[in-house]
Amino acid sequence: MQFDLSIFNPKARPLIGLDISTSAIKMVELSDAGKGAYCVERFVIEPLPRDAVVDGNIANSELVSEILRRAWKRLGSSTRYVAMALPTAAVITKKIVASASLREQELEIQVESEANQYIPFALEEVNLDFQVIGPAPSGPEEVELLIAASRKEKVEDRVICAEVASLKPMVMDIEAYATLAAFELIEKQLPDGGKDRLIALVDIGANVMNVTVLRNDQTLYTREQAFGGNQLTQDIMRVYGMSIEEAEVAKRNNSLPENYEAELLKPFMENLALEVARALQFFFTSSQYNQVDHIVLMGGCAVIPGVEEMVEARTKVATIIANPFAAMTIASRIRPKQLQASAPSLLVACGLALRRFDQ
Repeated sequence: MQFDLSIFNPKARPLIGLDISTSAIKMVELSDAGKGAYCVERFVIEPLPRDAVVDGNIANSELVSEILRRAWKRLGSSTRYVAMALPTAAVITKKIVASASLREQELEIQVESEANQYIPFALEEVNLDFQVIGPAPSGPEEVELLIAASRKEKVEDRVICAEVASLKPMVMDIEAYATLAAFELIEKQLPDGGKDRLIALVDIGANVMNVTVLRNDQTLYTREQAFGGNQLTQDIMRVYGMSIEEAEVAKRNNSLPENYEAELLKPFMENLALEVARALQFFFTSSQYNQVDHIVLMGGCAVIPGVEEMVEARTKVATIIANPFAAMTIASRIRPKQLQASAPSLLVACGLALRRFDQ
């Protein structure tokens, strides 16, 4: 009943973190720089055409495989092993408690019987995996397990795309967990390593904004709202009479008319800052908290110059742009400025690349 490629356990061999998002294929390869440090060996971002991936689901697998092959060639790596992730919405996760004396096979049996209660599909339709988190709060005679289940076709869609592109999937993770793995590197950049602080992770992608509030690595709150970079693309199309492809390319290459910044970009950024403030308001009204200490911006929209100042001014909360690579050494083939500019949109790929170092 295990995931064919265990969701949780890679082998210690070179591994590329591969993130297939709505707007792009992103790949990151890290190596061991010694003493617990990492080196960024390579990274690549290859844009995907609209509708190739919709709401996290691969809608055109031939096209995605073709672009994936192109991305891997551009990456210039010799390894074909990849760690991939499922969209968080495609996975059901549940924590359960089991006796610490159970052996692996006995745990599997318990996980299957418990999974039956939580999963709205027949077990033969899902891939199921689990990981021992550690001792249960109740005492050392019990352990806490994390169960993860996803429909088989969701896993197979991604695996097939990679295999058609001649890549070998070794790990299937969950996007939210990959993000949190990369976030641990960012947290170290905060005062006192973010200890006892409330930190709002704000991920602004093409269509949705995800907000996760953390304290000491525990998730207190998550919310998704419909807002993303595609709104800016739509504005560009409307004002300059461009197709969606032309608008995306012009936005990416900064090749828009002079009035673009004042007429479209600035209002979009103001709107973005307003959405972040609204998201925090939702958190305050649904919890006992009335403030957060830090905002960390990530996702494609976080690369817009000046966006953190605007969010900070609107929310009155210290705001930084996510860069999990800040403390890493960088291979000479990489342009540091380019990596820094791309960093906020590479958290999932970075978190997946870190799986290479899991024990």
